[in-house]
Amino acid sequence: LMSTASAHKVDPIFLENRLLELSSSRSFFALYTSQGYASKWGEYELLFAWGAKAVFDTTAVKNGALESGWRFGFLGYELRHEFERLSKGNPAIGQWPEAQFFEPEVVGTLDREGNLMVYADEPGEALALVLAPEKSRKVGNTTLDFHPVETCESYLDAVRKLQEHIKRGDIYEVNYCTAFKAEYESLDTAQLFRQMAQATKAPFSAFVKMDQLELLCTSPERYILKKGDQLWSQPIKGTNRRLAENNHVQERLLVADEKERAENVMIVDLVRNDLSRVAAKGTVQVEELFGVYPFKNVNQMISTVTCKTRAETSNWDIIKATFPMGSMTGAPKISAMELAERYEKTERGIYSGALGYIMPNGDFDFNVVIRSIALDAKQGVASAHVGGAITLLSIPEREYEECLLKAESLLQSAAGSSSNQ
Repeated sequence: LMSTASAHKVDPIFLENRLLELSSSRSFFALYTSQGYASKWGEYELLFAWGAKAVFDTTAVKNGALESGWRFGFLGYELRHEFERLSKGNPAIGQWPEAQFFEPEVVGTLDREGNLMVYADEPGEALALVLAPEKSRKVGNTTLDFHPVETCESYLDAVRKLQEHIKRGDIYEVNYCTAFKAEYESLDTAQLFRQMAQATKAPFSAFVKMDQLELLCTSPERYILKKGDQLWSQPIKGTNRRLAENNHVQERLLVADEKERAENVMIVDLVRNDLSRVAAKGTVQVEELFGVYPFKNVNQMISTVTCKTRAETSNWDIIKATFPMGSMTGAPKISAMELAERYEKTERGIYSGALGYIMPNGDFDFNVVIRSIALDAKQGVASAHVGGAITLLSIPEREYEECLLKAESLLQSAAGSSSNQ
């Protein structure tokens, strides 16, 4: 078992920069950071891990790898094929497995008070490495030239066709996704992540390296949090631009928007239904409906659904009951996934999957993989997906604008137009 070293107060900005510096020489590395976003649910300012004692694939994950011990990794969207018979066949951008986790050699946690804990076989050594002063480093290339995989016309056409399915009663709502693609040779991924994180200040930001695969994620959304026998799911449905002044007007407009509220309620119902599969009787509750939260560039409408799990519920049972998250599929879930697959132009891969960690006591926290750049160094290809909920009330042109708003900070960071080098 790993022993523990406790350090004194550490500045989170220093620590994050130092960890990004350390990441470049490691093939398995994870940094999850809340970017200083205060939340009553999360207890850590950041967590990190590196080195792989063991790597777990989908089979290992299904057979108990996620039940205990430190685990860092991801559930890709295509993991849904483990739970439902669904069609597939859209071309992939990069080769992302359905799921992959690693058992780290070193783990660190920084709590909200700035207390750092390091877990390792040689904790003193790991701690000294983490607390060593930052070196000044030369910044490498952080530019990616992204191109959309479909035209605006193709996007609008797909949305209109999906609305026909809604009119026919096949579905109520569907999350339709589109993608941007770039090829690259060399990339300073730690610096690019730093630019993205500074541009968004998103509470579920993460930089994860799994050998040739890297994910630079600035997600504002939690998929599911487990503490003991309690679960929280926090779907986001509803987005508008945050204004520098009088943003409270934007917040009020978001809550008052009939379409956004309808979307949010449909997904809350879906999440309640998913959670009820593992919940103790009568424990599923909506803790908050239509909460509006301002982030750096956008306002989001977030609802919180909670429950207590039945005895003997495994972590895999919870994932099986709730994955993929309703905010990224639509309702009813299976029909919505089928129709999204039919009209989307690329496989989602890790996008709209989940990134997270499991602790030795079995508790876990997973985000929703959105606002992210996925990199496959072996193929030299990068992807950035965006999506939105399509309902009968959707105006296709406005949906396209919302996709561009969601992609804006990513594409600007990757185009080098962030001046915060």
